[in-house]
Amino acid sequence: MRALLKLFMNPLYTKILTILLIFMGESIAIYSEMIAAKTNFSSPQTFLHIFLKMFVIIIIAGGFLIAGYMLGFSAFNDIWIVSVASITSILIMEPILAYTIFRQIPTKGAIIGLVFGFLGFVSALFLR
Repeated sequence: MRALLKLFMNPLYTKILTILLIFMGESIAIYSEMIAAKTNFSSPQTFLHIFLKMFVIIIIAGGFLIAGYMLGFSAFNDIWIVSVASITSILIMEPILAYTIFRQIPTKGAIIGLVFGFLGFVSALFLR
């Protein structure tokens, strides 16, 4: 337990954990949204049944996001860096999950947006 607490005391590891928590939370949330959309379109299950199953997954994602934001603000002392991490994780995972789940290729505009999102994330982290 002490080793774990000591690990959290290192600012670099806290920042990395923040980014991982936010990335996982956003990824799980996007996954549940897309699965709900696809299932509702192609399944005989009722809307409420699909909604309730995905709602449970969104609650788990929300837990990751809340922990990431709480830890992130403490680690970075700047909510904007935490916000940029959240937006960037969406920009990265949304095209990947859209292709994986729906088999649709991102457009040129989406790819350009991903590149600019990544550049924004890097600049928010390193250009203070």
